[in-house]
Amino acid sequence: MLLAIDIGNTNITSGLFRGSRLLFTAQTSTAAAKGYKRFVQKAAKAPEIKTIVICSVVPKATKALMPLLKRSFSSKIFILGRDIEVPIRNLYKNPKQVGQDRLVAAYAARILYRKGASLVVIDFGTALTFDVVSKKGAYLGGLIVPGMEMSLNALSEKAALLPKVRLVKPSFILGKTTKESMASGAFYGYAAMCDGLVQRLEKRFGEKFYVVATGGNAGRISPLSLSIDKVDENLVLKGINLAFRRFFKKY
Repeated sequence: MLLAIDIGNTNITSGLFRGSRLLFTAQTSTAAAKGYKRFVQKAAKAPEIKTIVICSVVPKATKALMPLLKRSFSSKIFILGRDIEVPIRNLYKNPKQVGQDRLVAAYAARILYRKGASLVVIDFGTALTFDVVSKKGAYLGGLIVPGMEMSLNALSEKAALLPKVRLVKPSFILGKTTKESMASGAFYGYAAMCDGLVQRLEKRFGEKFYVVATGGNAGRISPLSLSIDKVDENLVLKGINLAFRRFFKKY
């Protein structure tokens, strides 16, 4: 039994695995440290956990969560990038600049979906990221764009007459109110961005990419996109589990 924890800029998500099977997931806000205790207590109801593996892009949150995990579990705790390297060849100019979540999602997509194919992994998180994996399984690099919520919040903060908008999928592309127009711009705009960038990548590399989408909004954007082939909202958690099991076999 392995507990995978993904500490992102907006949410902390955990997944409990028995072998390769994902049994359940839980989530809490990264900003709300008061919720960490309840988050850990929920995971602690599974007493068979032998190992905890953390993937984090928020060092402050990792530091706050670690004492709670150590008090609640006798399990070994590993951190990706410190204790375990994601088993993917990283061709970034400065490999340390790539978030472990991006690397582990790329690794999981290659192992789970199209081994031997060129891949693009799109993560609809706080930021929208595009990561490219070669046919040989190397991480080639990517693109980073402000996420959907971030873009909408920036609009309402910087434009006096634009309201705050919840991310509710519009029923039609053409908005009839300001809120509908903003929501439509976000959903259809980001779907078109995905298609356009994938098309440009395919033209640049001269090949067809298999596109895997993950993150909270992946399932809502996918029906509007022409380029997304597979949606797996738990891709990072699965990658954490796969990376650890590869590490365990190695040693």
